[in-house]
Amino acid sequence: MAKNLTHRQQEFLNHFLDLYQEMEEPIHYTLLADRLSLGKVTAYEMLRLLEEHGLVQSEYYLPDQERGPGRSSVLFRPTAEASRLLHELNGGFPEDDDWGVVKERILHQLRAGKAAGYEDLLTDLLARIPEQGSPLVYLTEMTTATLLVLGGLRDSAEAGGLADRLRRIGLPGEIGLSALAGVNAALTLMERVNRRISSFLLSQSGKYQTMLSQIGEENRRRLGDFAREVAKIVSD
Repeated sequence: MAKNLTHRQQEFLNHFLDLYQEMEEPIHYTLLADRLSLGKVTAYEMLRLLEEHGLVQSEYYLPDQERGPGRSSVLFRPTAEASRLLHELNGGFPEDDDWGVVKERILHQLRAGKAAGYEDLLTDLLARIPEQGSPLVYLTEMTTATLLVLGGLRDSAEAGGLADRLRRIGLPGEIGLSALAGVNAALTLMERVNRRISSFLLSQSGKYQTMLSQIGEENRRRLGDFAREVAKIVSD
């Protein structure tokens, strides 16, 4: 059923995903209407139609200071199926065509930097991450940055036992990719971690979770394989 979207519906969904990625929170239909120069009723009805297709889900928000009948607002967020469908209909995200190049460049820099350290690579990643538009490349760079910081703690009691688990990241029964956002929060509490870097990683946690929800199972598998490879290099 989802594959039967019209071209107009596909474009609307694409714009909705772009706005959701920008805002990093559920979207009110009036904001989407203003952004696309559409009538509010049209935007609302289109979102409800996409909800019937399983591509959007609605939720009701009631601010604490506005308790009372008729005060709630309906907000919308995309489902994981929405990104998967657009990936299929569009022949894949154009930005992800370069993922293999990005992956190999990072792995090469990691192997080459084992003796001298990874400070230059980490600095480069932190500069690129905020500007990265491709979900898979963004997740790849964020995962690498997080693992590099954790790798610097491998000899400390604070990181005891974590390095071994990270080598199996993404495998059944092991630490999941989504848990890395929680790891970034924990980094802010560790005395040996640079506060600027840990604060930056924490500030990206919401976007990381959003991007992770927007990639399909195959890309999750690829990212998990990459993360285990990085963890092995930096923890050996």
